[in-house]
Amino acid sequence: MTQETTASDPGDGSTTDNEREMLLPQLGVDRRNFMKAGAVAGLMGSFAGCTDILDTDNGNGTGPIDVDTEVPPGELDDYYAFLSGGHSGDVRVYGVPSMRQIMRIPVFNYESARGHGHDDESRQMLEEAGDYTWGDTHHPRVSQTDNDYDGRWLFINDKANGRMARINLKYFETDAIVDIPNQQGTHGACARMPDTDLVFGVGEYEVPIPNDGRHLDDPDHYESVLTAIDPESMNVEWQVRVDGNLDNGDSDKEGRWFFATCYNSEIGLTDAEMTAPDTDWLMAFDTPQIEELVAAGEYEMINDVPVVDGRQDSPHNQSDPIVHYIDVPKSPHGVSVTPDNQYAIASGKLDPTCSIIDIAMLDGIDDPNDAVVGRPEVGGGPLHTAYDGRGHAYTSLFVDSQVAKWDIEAAVQAEEGSTDPVIEKIDVHYNPGHLIASESYTADPAGDWLIVLNKLSMDRFLPVGPVYPENDQLIYIGDDDEGMQLVKDTPAYPEPHDATIVGADKLDPARIYDPDDLELDYITPEDAEIIREDGHVHIKMISQRNNFSFPEITVQEGDEVTITTTNIETTEDILHSLAIPQYDINVKLAPQETREVTFTADKPGVYWIYCAYFCSALHLEMRSRLLVEPAE
Repeated sequence: MTQETTASDPGDGSTTDNEREMLLPQLGVDRRNFMKAGAVAGLMGSFAGCTDILDTDNGNGTGPIDVDTEVPPGELDDYYAFLSGGHSGDVRVYGVPSMRQIMRIPVFNYESARGHGHDDESRQMLEEAGDYTWGDTHHPRVSQTDNDYDGRWLFINDKANGRMARINLKYFETDAIVDIPNQQGTHGACARMPDTDLVFGVGEYEVPIPNDGRHLDDPDHYESVLTAIDPESMNVEWQVRVDGNLDNGDSDKEGRWFFATCYNSEIGLTDAEMTAPDTDWLMAFDTPQIEELVAAGEYEMINDVPVVDGRQDSPHNQSDPIVHYIDVPKSPHGVSVTPDNQYAIASGKLDPTCSIIDIAMLDGIDDPNDAVVGRPEVGGGPLHTAYDGRGHAYTSLFVDSQVAKWDIEAAVQAEEGSTDPVIEKIDVHYNPGHLIASESYTADPAGDWLIVLNKLSMDRFLPVGPVYPENDQLIYIGDDDEGMQLVKDTPAYPEPHDATIVGADKLDPARIYDPDDLELDYITPEDAEIIREDGHVHIKMISQRNNFSFPEITVQEGDEVTITTTNIETTEDILHSLAIPQYDINVKLAPQETREVTFTADKPGVYWIYCAYFCSALHLEMRSRLLVEPAE
């Protein structure tokens, strides 16, 4: 038999005998169990003492599927699902239950079909937010009012570059990005409930603050910050510096507590150092207390941001702490608050348990660890937890390639480490990261659908070379008697992370633009003109089927040229664009939309201006000429 090599057993002699003994019995079984064993072997040092981590449970998703996910032509989905685009830097929009990809919303990326980064406004937004060439979107969160989705905004973080963006859900387009000071790697993203009056950016990578070249090799001076952002202005309001790092976060439902996990409490510099202790922290931030300190001037101004000291030895944490440090095992990752606001549940990805924190108990206790009221064993590699509103939690199990459904109150009543609260498990394909149930982040989840975002998809789709798609799987969770039912696979371009599922009736996207919502003046056919002044040429024109205002535009070499264009169509879905490829211009124009682009005409010659959207039978004839005369 030919030996198969994996990340856990590369075939170069580096795998230990003990690890190989764990792998070999699985080779004759199936791909799932081989992968599971390999994942565990790679984490052997971290799972020492977990004797039942290799227990297999094939789940109950293999029975007959009688759940209808068909959305016939002409009919619409019940939900929008907003999924992170990961390295693409955008947000994917699916319909649920069809799992059809409806749209991609560019955020931190340049994208020609939507014109993002190609017109003056969006290009300036990207440049002023750091002018990076890429981003890594992770956690899409829709704004809420009274703990229910309100359809105003979607917020999304950039884990790579420490940014936060806001998407206007009237037009499904990014309208603001903030480059967050003092924070390297904005991982978690979440709004303060119940009314999204703040948006939190959770800083993952610990660095000296300020990070100005001092303490380069002294981890004792490395810190992370939690950042609070005003959702209206997108200005950074304040930060809290903490010991260790921060990872994921979630808000309570009453506007007081914000919870964030910390997997590197020891400020380790290697994976062995980061995973050495048996426990790390869940931090509970008392946000009204922090705001009182900011109002009282009890902060240090660092890079123009008020930074409150929330470290353990801070005077603000000696009595009535502003940050509670709660011990949880081991390298915790996800944290989420239950719909009834009673518990925050954190998962230790190197421990098979979830920690249940009674939120009300955080007041009036000397030791915040006393607020931990349950710790069920749910399976290998728990990462994230979602809710159905019926008292059940659903936790992704990265190592086991499963989702565990468990009873929250039963877990509170059970002995620590008990598996009794686990109701059932279902196999997923493979190694799930995030998962999200329909409207799980609100106070009233719908409890019918669950999307699981899997990191691996081998064997599930046609091969496309060594870079595989990922696999977003749809699971029906609406029938507790029948159990979880896996109903659909959907390939995803790598590497997405998290999602939010919102009822379609909660959103009301515009069908055409409202000119009053745009900063630029609307151009009518009568407004069309060419203004020349001191080396600057301003062209004001319209786009309509099947022509632009001017059949040709003449400028001089070296002129700065600004073109302001309005698509005067009033019919839905009739898009135009302004494309001048030799000048790297492709500006999208939806009906009633006005956009502007500025460039330097530095190449003499004839350049066709054309519409890049197929808008009518005479689309190809929709052209104009840019004539750039040579300088004398």
